[in-house]
Amino acid sequence: MEQTQTLEAPTFSPTFSAEAAFGKTPSGRLKGRVALVTGGCRGIGRAISLSLAHEGAHVAINCRKGIQCKESLELLAHIREGEGEASIWGADVSVREEVGQMKETLLKELEKVDILVNNAGITRDKTFARMDVEMWDQVLAVNLNGTFNCTHAFVDTLISRQYGRVVNITSIVGQTGNFGQANYAAAKAGVIGMTKTLAKELAKKGITVNAIAPGFVETDMLLMIPTPVREKILSQIPMGRFAQPDEVARLVRFLVTDGDYITGQVIALNGGLYV
Repeated sequence: MEQTQTLEAPTFSPTFSAEAAFGKTPSGRLKGRVALVTGGCRGIGRAISLSLAHEGAHVAINCRKGIQCKESLELLAHIREGEGEASIWGADVSVREEVGQMKETLLKELEKVDILVNNAGITRDKTFARMDVEMWDQVLAVNLNGTFNCTHAFVDTLISRQYGRVVNITSIVGQTGNFGQANYAAAKAGVIGMTKTLAKELAKKGITVNAIAPGFVETDMLLMIPTPVREKILSQIPMGRFAQPDEVARLVRFLVTDGDYITGQVIALNGGLYV
């Protein structure tokens, strides 16, 4: 009699292997480039920072708390121990004045920004009827206005150099909507619209602008979702697992190293959850 094998569903773990993508010797493909990664010290942002440092870029790690952030300091030490280059830049991306100050000091010290990854984001989940104005404003301020603030601050320096790679981290929620996330969905959908428009406006300036729309990724943000809801989401993913931060980071790396003729695209990374 033929035996059947029962496959267990993947278990959730908040850990990820970003370090596995970061060797002791940078590869050098982005040597001489400066990459600013907003929200670059945790989760997806951390993996992106490590990946770009591995390619030889000087990674400007943006964190709201700056050098007061323990995770940023640990990441900085890790990159430098691996012979990479990095620095920490404190600014709340939702506050235009703080972004302006970051730009001024960053350009004074590093002289330029070649790559901008708009990754910073927050959630404040509630059904629309119960969502208060503050929850709406906070999410739009960071996820949508923050992307505008940082891109608007650095676009002139990208244009002046006739080179730039902008990658916006949006979400599957901006494509499909999601129960209890009207604010997050609106913000991420707005980022998609901004991406497509900027791609058309900046193409002749040597600047590509693309978005990555991850599905559900194993980060602290996913851990905030109640276990029963998380298990239900997992059951709906055709590939049967959540994404890893490294997988988003590798796609960012591809866009900024090999994506010279790719612009205005929203690249889904969701395990088949939305096709």
